[in-house]
Amino acid sequence: MAPGSSPAPRLVGVALVLIGIGATATSMSISLDQYGRWGARFFPLAGSIALILLGLAELRNAPGTHTTERKHLPAIAALLMLSVAYVWVISGFGYLIATALAAPAALWIFGIRSAAGLGLAALLCPAAYHLVFFKLLGVFPPLGRYFDLLDVIGGY
Repeated sequence: MAPGSSPAPRLVGVALVLIGIGATATSMSISLDQYGRWGARFFPLAGSIALILLGLAELRNAPGTHTTERKHLPAIAALLMLSVAYVWVISGFGYLIATALAAPAALWIFGIRSAAGLGLAALLCPAAYHLVFFKLLGVFPPLGRYFDLLDVIGGY
């Protein structure tokens, strides 16, 4: 390895491939819909395969002289923690509440500081994603174990 270079690009590539493989295996455990179609399995599986492909691209394009910029590491760590918290909140409180919390948090991490913009994201992101995925594409929404806003507003 050249002086000043970092193994980080290769480590990122390997991590992406391994996470993608694990996510692919987990996605395959999502049951088929009532008609025997992939239904809710499709999007997690597509994202999992995308992770594998991105990891392979990172491995292919990671030269030994590549230096790592560390200024983005806090944002990367924050996004990782947000993604774990998002999945946990979805399982407990449903998709709408989790997305209403995660959307402005993700925008905050990316540097959006407008209170109006963050507030709109909390309202519009869950509504737009719900419309696209659950209404137009017919994917069944993940329901919360303890509470789900869909029970209050009626239907999915």
